[in-house]
Amino acid sequence: MKNTHKLLRNLKSLQGPFPRFDPKNVPSSPNDLFQEWFHIAIKNEVHEPHSMTLSTINSFGQPDARVLILKNMDEDGWYFASSSNSKKGQQLKMNPNVSLTFYWSLIGRQVRIRGTSLRVGEEQSAKDFLERGEVARAIALLGKQSKVLTDSKVLEESFIQQIERMKSEPNSVDPNWCLYKVTASEVEFWQGDRERKHIRLLYRMENNVWIKELLWP
Repeated sequence: MKNTHKLLRNLKSLQGPFPRFDPKNVPSSPNDLFQEWFHIAIKNEVHEPHSMTLSTINSFGQPDARVLILKNMDEDGWYFASSSNSKKGQQLKMNPNVSLTFYWSLIGRQVRIRGTSLRVGEEQSAKDFLERGEVARAIALLGKQSKVLTDSKVLEESFIQQIERMKSEPNSVDPNWCLYKVTASEVEFWQGDRERKHIRLLYRMENNVWIKELLWP
């Protein structure tokens, strides 16, 4: 442990080379710029570019965060899914204000989204659930996410039961499964620079119009 500090200080970051970003030539909507950056991340073979950190607030006012997968993105917002009975589901019910963070280290880019989450309709949530892989659906159908697991054998037995259930009921849907949409009020695009002269472009909603501002590094 005593060598951890030295190890961390010797690790390199923002080595580049990174793609060029001109903040003067960007779309009027952050949703459109996000689409552009997302496709650039895929083109540059960023590992799991659709992974993101969802940050919420718990009942004690403390921040909570976890990595999820982006399910969709359009002109209305960013989408993710979860059981409404999970810890994050309960936190979203108490406080719908959230943030999403994407970090694509290979291209030195980060996107920070602040906004409000909203549950979409049951039909869309069910469709999302049925598009999940068999194992993911079986785990969700257990309905035990974030609960204390006292015996791993119980998990395995319950998992096998759900796999068998899906064979006879292939359209089984977790009734607590929800697709959420995040409507942004602020979106910041961060382009890293090897000399730390990072480019930060903030979109913020004001009177239903997106205002663009450059921020200091």
